Amino acid sequence: MTTLDHPVAPGGTGSALNEIRPMTGAEYLGSLRDDREVYIYGERVGDVVDHPAFRNSARSIARLYDALHAPEAEGTLRVPTDTGNGGFTHPFFKTARSPEDLLSAREAIIAWQRQVYGWMGRTPDYKACFLGTLGANSGFYGEYEPNARRWYKEAQERVLYFNHAIVHPPIDRAKPADEVSDVCVHVEKETDSGLVVSGAKVVATGSALTNANFVAHYGLPVKDKKFGLVFTVPMDAPGLKLFCRTSYELAAAALGSPFDYPLSSRFDENDAIMVFDKVLVPWENVFMYDAAAANEFTAGSGFLERFTFHGCTRLAVKLDFIAGCAMKAVEMTGSSGFRGVQAQIGELLNWRDLFWSLSESMAKSPNPWVGDAVQPNVNYGMAYRTFMGIGYPRIKEILQQTLGSGLIYLNSHAADWKNPDVRPYLDKYVRGSNGIEAIDRVKLLKLLWDGIGTEFGGRHELYERNYSGDHETVRLQTLGMYEGSGQADALKRFVDTCLSDYDLDGWTSPDLVTPDDLEIVRR
Repeated sequence: MTTLDHPVAPGGTGSALNEIRPMTGAEYLGSLRDDREVYIYGERVGDVVDHPAFRNSARSIARLYDALHAPEAEGTLRVPTDTGNGGFTHPFFKTARSPEDLLSAREAIIAWQRQVYGWMGRTPDYKACFLGTLGANSGFYGEYEPNARRWYKEAQERVLYFNHAIVHPPIDRAKPADEVSDVCVHVEKETDSGLVVSGAKVVATGSALTNANFVAHYGLPVKDKKFGLVFTVPMDAPGLKLFCRTSYELAAAALGSPFDYPLSSRFDENDAIMVFDKVLVPWENVFMYDAAAANEFTAGSGFLERFTFHGCTRLAVKLDFIAGCAMKAVEMTGSSGFRGVQAQIGELLNWRDLFWSLSESMAKSPNPWVGDAVQPNVNYGMAYRTFMGIGYPRIKEILQQTLGSGLIYLNSHAADWKNPDVRPYLDKYVRGSNGIEAIDRVKLLKLLWDGIGTEFGGRHELYERNYSGDHETVRLQTLGMYEGSGQADALKRFVDTCLSDYDLDGWTSPDLVTPDDLEIVRR
């Protein structure tokens, strides 16, 4: 399979136009009903759309596609394409050429994230971090430049739902991929039709619900060409398999209710082990097939600047939600007037403001890129990568400190409220402060606990800590970027200017007075 099939909506006319438009929610759900191999709890999933491990998360994504078609989306969630097809797209799928373009993309990212309260990081616009670079930067892909241009057009016109899996399995991590050849993704054979690929990738977050996956090399440099592979593959490609982790959505449905697990029951981006078992990747889906080129993918593709922009904006929306929950929760537990609690809520709001300001600065102070294209400011993006790993655990700690036992002084299930023998006791002993009804207190605190205390919540902390890479790599890459761009030398020259102002004999600048008349030591 070389392209991704899905229905098209009525559109433009004429030779320069086509009828391709983004999917509706129903069309998106229909696009998942294919021959993909998804395994969970020892069985192959027949239909991810209706399977209890995935069904409400799939429908949460479908809502985003429907939002693109709503009248109020015009100018915010959807803008005209730049491909000439006469259609519309999500702004982040387009090449940005000004701060205004980046701000437009940012508003669209925010609009979708507010629909999922910031809890789904791999929404369809996430992979626009890469797909939206392919027009301006198509030359980066050398002989595969036509593939880059085609995917830029197709992804933009259809708002395709891609995810990626670029990290090698955490096995023999001290070795490059070509020294762990039985595990890491590699080319087994070249054919006239394409490359036959085997190996595994980590972590295919949300991939069970995507149309396709993007695969690249990220990690220690490789030397062997067969490991220097960057490509895309439809999720129903023969031989492609997903082995999923535990489904938080299914657990929430089996053990609770939407009242008890309002986040994990519908926003579970199931992470999976992605295995390629002799998968044919057609030549038209290849972006790189060269070790040296693949080693440069992260630095040269433009993906880094854009995924930090999307991630920072998404996190800011999530922190809006968490901050709102926290402020309501301390009111309900009666501690909002405590000085220490107020200080900690203030710190939480400082973290929220930090990420909003980084996101805005990335858009308003862009870096020049290829031709007249611009990229979100990479310095601020790298700062986000470091501080998200510090800030999110600290925010979780603040919530645990300020709310304490309030997070677990909760009844077991929504069904308790419907038991006439139990309800009177709950109304009395689990009520909130300041006249707040017990059921309202429990509803909010279960929401917050689902976000930070359940298995879903624990996964989100791990996600925010490592979403941009391990804690050392994100810092090392910042230093490397400064050294490679000349910014490190500029900072050191700034210090040299100060050092040149004086020497052993005093000030070197003629306008400053050397204190020979006051100096006691030499006297």
